[in-house]
Amino acid sequence: MKGVYVLVIFVNRSLNVRVCARKEFSLEAGFYAYVGSAQNCLERRLIRHFRKTGKRRFWHIDHLLAMDCVSVIKAFYKEAEKAEECRTAHSLSALGFPVEGFGCSDCKCRSHLFRFSSLSLLEDTCLKLGFKSFVLPCQ
Repeated sequence: MKGVYVLVIFVNRSLNVRVCARKEFSLEAGFYAYVGSAQNCLERRLIRHFRKTGKRRFWHIDHLLAMDCVSVIKAFYKEAEKAEECRTAHSLSALGFPVEGFGCSDCKCRSHLFRFSSLSLLEDTCLKLGFKSFVLPCQ
């Protein structure tokens, strides 16, 4: 399956995350939504994001998720073409606070990571955008 996903991330304390030699992002504690896409094997990509170890840090999100004070607590997905990734980021930017330049090095979006004032607002927004809850398969 190919599609677009939103990771629901909890950051339990303020932090700085370095994603490459020249890019560092400051994040406040709270709930975040990260928008990504997988145009092959969507389920495998989501499972990868839930894993804490055993993966190479390739994308911006990998550097953030590797930190001890950061957890993926839920994910949403929908079958869609890659263009839906930026449309979703644009929609989330209307209700969330963008982390400027995070996760959008291959497009013209302001960000693909957004801090939300509450978990319920983030979840409701994903559902209104037509996303479904991802259920992690038993390992």
